[in-house]
Amino acid sequence: MIKDLPNTTVSKVSKALVEIREEGGVVALGRVLTLIIQTKFSGIEAAVKAANESSREHPCRIIVLAEEDAKPKVKATSKLDAQIRVGGDAGASEVIVLRAHGEAAKHSAGLVTGLLLPDAPVVAWWPGEAPEVISKSPIGQIATRRITDAASQKDPHAFLKKLSKSYAPGDSDFAWTRLTLWRAQLAAIVDQPPYDPIISVEVTGAVDSPSTDLLAAWLELKLKIKVTLIRTNRGKAVSGIRGVKLVRKSGDIEIVRRVPDVATLIQPTQPTREISLPRRSLRDCLSEDLRRLDPDDLFGKVITKGFATATKPKVTAKPKAAVKKPAAKKPAAKSAKK
Repeated sequence: MIKDLPNTTVSKVSKALVEIREEGGVVALGRVLTLIIQTKFSGIEAAVKAANESSREHPCRIIVLAEEDAKPKVKATSKLDAQIRVGGDAGASEVIVLRAHGEAAKHSAGLVTGLLLPDAPVVAWWPGEAPEVISKSPIGQIATRRITDAASQKDPHAFLKKLSKSYAPGDSDFAWTRLTLWRAQLAAIVDQPPYDPIISVEVTGAVDSPSTDLLAAWLELKLKIKVTLIRTNRGKAVSGIRGVKLVRKSGDIEIVRRVPDVATLIQPTQPTREISLPRRSLRDCLSEDLRRLDPDDLFGKVITKGFATATKPKVTAKPKAAVKKPAAKKPAAKSAKK
């Protein structure tokens, strides 16, 4: 069920929610949190789809606070358009889409405060461009967890560097959540014999992959050794992290992902085998982040300590194959004059 409320107010939206519950029997007793999504008009449906799929694991009230994609050339009239989605159109949640125009868009916290579930945690998610300091933004100040996506920023590396300086407990980023499967595989490999120490590590990834930065920072923080970060151009088939090499005296261990979703594990004295290492969707990342509403202390350490020391000084460019220049042609011999 979808109900449109053009040119409305927060109070009218709240009353409409009550009426829908009374008429249709939709209850909110099972909602465990309020998820606030701050995005552009063009990003509404993709964000709502991921949130709806996640709500089957985490029933919640979803409030989408949408802003215009570009600033209007002329001053827009201040108004609020709303839409309420329940039932099959909202998964296991109730979705409230707020489209603010003009002056109304400047008061984001005031628009959502009257619609929050009472006595329930608040999680904020920016699927697109994030505020300068997320914990001090109007929405960030009322949220216990704040989720961003460095991969959606204009400069992912610069965004992480900024986050390392402004980090506050409760901040999280999908660039870190996408590493869960990689970290699990690497931890399992290190726990297997032989147990000789790791001398050095190489992490290879696309130049625009923030997850590669965080993986290198995590490994350096945990192993307390130098991690070489190798950059490659973004590939058409495989983007993000390409591989990790652990250097030991007993032989190198490599995980290489040449095709999407599958990686090759190479170990000394063992046959080469393929392992499942899929790229995680928005739904996967959001569901994982909603499982814990307390601060992610490990991410805090990686972004504030490991990232600052493991990234810039040790980045190396992947060497390009040497291109042989064609040998210069010798000038043709002049014919002898008769």
